[in-house]
Amino acid sequence: MNHSNSDLRPNAQKLRRNMTKEERHLWYDFLRNLPVTFNRQKVIHPYIVDFYCASARLVIELDGSQHYEETGRSSDKVRNCA
Repeated sequence: MNHSNSDLRPNAQKLRRNMTKEERHLWYDFLRNLPVTFNRQKVIHPYIVDFYCASARLVIELDGSQHYEETGRSSDKVRNCA
């Protein structure tokens, strides 16, 4: 998997515009009001993470229903072994 940040940026922007119900809930009801900065759909080579707080070096990933489908499980298995 050899993607540069610029290759992933358009997809990250699309994901920001089309957050899942769970992502919207976490963002609008909690994260955006915290005294620390969180980024949505942050590119951290070679991944796009759901939420990232640089000051805490914290990544938050929400597993939606796509992670329970066969293709999602296969992708997760490859990613988790990296």
